[in-house]
Amino acid sequence: MSEVQGKNAGQQSVVAGIDVGGTFTDLLLFDAEHGTVRLAKVPTTLENQAFGVLNALDAAEADIAALDLIVHGTTTTTNAVLERNLCRTGLITTMGFRDVLELGRRTRPQPYGMKGEFKPIIPRDLRFEIPERMDASGKVLTVLDEDALRAALQALIARDCEALVIHFLHAYANPAHELRAAEVARESWPNGNITMGHALLSESREFERGVTAAVNASVQPLLRRYVERLADQLASRGYKHDVLVMNGNGGMVSARHVADEAAKTVMSGPASGVMAAAYTGRRSGIPNLITYDMGGTSTDVALIRNAEPAVSNEIEIEYAMPIHVPMVDVRTVGAGGGSIAKVTAAGLLQVGPESAGASPGPICYGRGGTMPTISDANLLLGRLNPARLNSVPGGMSLDDIRAIFQSQLGDKLGLDATGAADAVVRVANARMSDAVRMVSVSLGEDPRDFALFAFGGAGPLHASAIARELGIPKVLAPSRPGITNALGCVVADLRHDFVNTVNRPMAAVDIDAVHALFARQSEEGRRLIGKEAVAIREIREIHSVDMQFIGQTHLLRVALPDPKPTLADLQRRFEEAYFNRFHVELNEIRANLVNVNTSVIGRRAEIDLSILIDPAGRKATLAEAQTGSRKVWFGQWLETPVYWRDHLPADAELSGPAIVEQMDTTIIIEPGDAAEQDHDGNIIITLGAAA
Repeated sequence: MSEVQGKNAGQQSVVAGIDVGGTFTDLLLFDAEHGTVRLAKVPTTLENQAFGVLNALDAAEADIAALDLIVHGTTTTTNAVLERNLCRTGLITTMGFRDVLELGRRTRPQPYGMKGEFKPIIPRDLRFEIPERMDASGKVLTVLDEDALRAALQALIARDCEALVIHFLHAYANPAHELRAAEVARESWPNGNITMGHALLSESREFERGVTAAVNASVQPLLRRYVERLADQLASRGYKHDVLVMNGNGGMVSARHVADEAAKTVMSGPASGVMAAAYTGRRSGIPNLITYDMGGTSTDVALIRNAEPAVSNEIEIEYAMPIHVPMVDVRTVGAGGGSIAKVTAAGLLQVGPESAGASPGPICYGRGGTMPTISDANLLLGRLNPARLNSVPGGMSLDDIRAIFQSQLGDKLGLDATGAADAVVRVANARMSDAVRMVSVSLGEDPRDFALFAFGGAGPLHASAIARELGIPKVLAPSRPGITNALGCVVADLRHDFVNTVNRPMAAVDIDAVHALFARQSEEGRRLIGKEAVAIREIREIHSVDMQFIGQTHLLRVALPDPKPTLADLQRRFEEAYFNRFHVELNEIRANLVNVNTSVIGRRAEIDLSILIDPAGRKATLAEAQTGSRKVWFGQWLETPVYWRDHLPADAELSGPAIVEQMDTTIIIEPGDAAEQDHDGNIIITLGAAA
């Protein structure tokens, strides 16, 4: 870690964080000089996300010309990949390897049954082979055939390809052929959308490296057009500075460079929320967190230890779609506020993954929905305010919703409407608890060592029940759960991740060469951070290696305290990590050093989160913050006080049962639990702590 001086040493005082989601675009405008915050939530403009960004700035009455920095999280690439709305892309690869992207890892789309389909990103007629070959040590076996290369380029241009992938066997060991092929391609390719496999991911495994490069190339033109259009429109409104875009690793990169490595922006939305959680938890003195983001369609969970989110380069966002660039390790289940509940033909209650979406949405939205959802169940149980949700003219009454639950669920399950609603919430909680287990128990972590960080519009509604199910002792509800992703854009750091393949048994590893790799990665990361016109206060480096026992296929990441380990130190740390994960010792099997990894992080100035809730709006007593009470179902109907969060005294302490409502969410404090606010206005619920 080192202090940074020079052009990056100043502080940008007016920062706008803007997160574009599938339904809403959220904005948080932070003015450090005046100690003020402005918030906005506007509909996402799917036809052109830039319009939604500008609408959010207008809704917050932002003086765009006065902004020092705009940080933007976008779903452009994520949606394009998931919906297969990709640009026409061509591939040039080593002779005999055109089908690597389709053969994959000999797995099946469906583990059981006789059907299932997989469509590769680049169709076979746009995948061309040319003579060239390196071996695994980087030695040239077949020289690059430039005449065949030029012929393949012309064929792809004639087929209207907008982007190009150059992906040669063992280019991670020696990229000379890929570099020369790209040089030749630039002579005739009509644009700059050329991706070399080794440049994006310099590690072994041709399938994963090829798919990552194919994803990058196929979304590159889309992202480039979008960020250029957004930058032009902001400039026309007076914005004079750079726009930074969130990457999936939780860092940021300039919009001027982001399209070069477009694949790194996949999953940037979930990553920004996790970064906000890490930042909030560190300030709150709770650095070990499991994040729990429940929205309208799905729930995302992730693990944070010592205020550092778990980052993985083994993410597969859907079947046969591994994107092996470092990303925050987020797991998703199809359970959100709009998830539909139904009784299957076998008589079982099923919740999700089908969702009512934003339109028509849950019944209680009053937009024509008729299928029971988690949100409707929460409404029937008194957990949500009927006056706030069920107020659309012509919408169904509470009795109408109760009748739907009775006819569609209760009658089939032998329950009354209340029992059916309670069952829906309990089944949903069980599914979301399983997601939390995926990022904790399945990875060898004990959930009892963490607090649950609940955000998203519905997260704080279910957090205490999920924490109780898993033995998690505390729940942290941040000041603005519904705009946490936008906060993540404001507090995110600059970050660059590097991976280089060694792939040698430990007995054959040149440890000096490993030290040199770490040094080169650190130097390149610092160089890239130095190029950004962003104020940072220090640079941190995180070093690790990926190792495995010879004969195994999975990798285990081993953290290193410094970039100059000895071979004995690597062996010892790997064996410790393996035992901690699997509780097995394999003393007679040799270890293999696969990858060398470095993350270089440029930390930005601290931001005071206490102003996210206006101190002037707080009341002197808890009684003044109470807006009323209503009956809420906690296994029985209990009269429950309801409070408005913005009015809570700074030193407020609550005992369950209680409900805290705010603009963007509702927080449930269950009977027997106790809650208090910290110095930043976060509500910390301690399970079983009520007197």
